[in-house]
Amino acid sequence: MKSLFNDIPDPIFLTLPDAEVIYYPHFFNKEEADSIYAELINEIPWQQDEIRIFGKTHPQPRLTALFGNEGKPYSYSNIKMQPHPWNLLLQKIKEKVERFSNTNFTTVLLNQYRDGKDSNGWHADNEKELGTNPIIASLSFGAERTFQLKHNSDKDQKKSILLEHGSLLLMKGTTQHFWKHQIPKTAKPIAPRINLTFRIIK
Repeated sequence: MKSLFNDIPDPIFLTLPDAEVIYYPHFFNKEEADSIYAELINEIPWQQDEIRIFGKTHPQPRLTALFGNEGKPYSYSNIKMQPHPWNLLLQKIKEKVERFSNTNFTTVLLNQYRDGKDSNGWHADNEKELGTNPIIASLSFGAERTFQLKHNSDKDQKKSILLEHGSLLLMKGTTQHFWKHQIPKTAKPIAPRINLTFRIIK
């Protein structure tokens, strides 16, 4: 794979109240993104955890993996994940994301959406260990999926973004306090998508 530091197109700043969301459509070019996707889907130790909803246990509707510093676990939706040590590819990706976000991340949560039935329901990345006003850097590889945002109190404030292959979405400031987001299911035949969400575990 060529250098991960090719020129980046100008970002798109989303105009949303109580939020700071920035989208880089082609953070990685197609050649880079294709190479990264192929390595991730084949080399990452994917797992499928059980989640408990309304007293019933179900398989989580996607595959996940956690990589991070110093063995710091990450907990969400009553799931506690233990991190794998960084591999070379994730370290290189992390370096580029840190350069453009001016942030040093400790952890990346990877999600594999195998088809349109895999999803991630409405939630905010507001777990206690992420601290106040967390910065979340979300990379997308593979099939395009719709990313939806909705304000917690203003029902008129909604936004949908089509997350492209090789794109980066940054959520900063008070976004996680005032907004929820999701990747909804789709009935369309769709290829797999891999999502990397970098974060800081306090």
